Amino acid sequence: MSRRKKGDKIDGWINLDKPAGITSTQALGKVRWLLKAQKAGHGGTLDPLATGILPIALGEATKTIGFCQDHLKTYSFTILWGEERTTDDAEGEVCARSDIRPDEAAIRAVLPRFTGEIEQVPPRFSAIKVGGERAYDLARGGEEVELESRLVYIEELELLETGPDRARFRCLCGKGTYMRSLARDMARALGTAGHIADLRREAVGPFRLENAISLEKLEEISHSALLPVETVLDDIPALALNEREAARLKQGQVLHFIARPDVERLHRAGLDQEHRTTALAVCNGKPIALVGVEGTDILPVRVLNL
Repeated sequence: MSRRKKGDKIDGWINLDKPAGITSTQALGKVRWLLKAQKAGHGGTLDPLATGILPIALGEATKTIGFCQDHLKTYSFTILWGEERTTDDAEGEVCARSDIRPDEAAIRAVLPRFTGEIEQVPPRFSAIKVGGERAYDLARGGEEVELESRLVYIEELELLETGPDRARFRCLCGKGTYMRSLARDMARALGTAGHIADLRREAVGPFRLENAISLEKLEEISHSALLPVETVLDDIPALALNEREAARLKQGQVLHFIARPDVERLHRAGLDQEHRTTALAVCNGKPIALVGVEGTDILPVRVLNL
């Protein structure tokens, strides 16, 4: 006899506004405890210093986390000029100083260098694995951590305001982009030193601040804050199935859409038969599975038990 999982079966997303001072793992644990959920995961780590959008997936929504992580993200942040720090934010120790304070014209002139696809070296204090261990664990243990640069994508980088020793920005970027690295590199490009003084994530795809919920509010309203599992799947095609097809798919069987009406159904869903495409299979408006479409074959990838 299989052991019963602890907690309730809860499926969906919580759009959490994470407070400063706790890790993403701690925030996840708090949400899971408040809702008494069996299973939970989050859609992208936020540093303890950072606040803002931390999408929390519960139950079957954890199968769609990858789609959440692929969405563009919006951040606002402040760079404090004059000090570079070991963590590239206010929590680290000072490792370099400069008396140079860039003016608005200099800052605006350097922004194009940090848009589009750029090379970026992640912070030493990051969750990236080096030899099977987290970089931040190695760095905290006093080891020299050398991380390789990688391509990241920044769609928009906007200067919001400047002050005597700081400047505030908004950034729209892709997966794997570190604002701490961006602040460090911008400061160096301006001939000075700098680090992130504050950081707020304003959006992750469909999750935005205007409909986010705090931990305190979640404690009050609990399950009514739950968003549907398909919240992060709005930008992939939806393929309607009948009940017989849905039952076969949930049993792990491949569907073969050979008949002309079925092929036309693929075309109406906007599915490209020339290349493998990911789609959401639905039946009577209910999500059934994430599927791969290869030509006229519909293959179950992740069955959703809703």
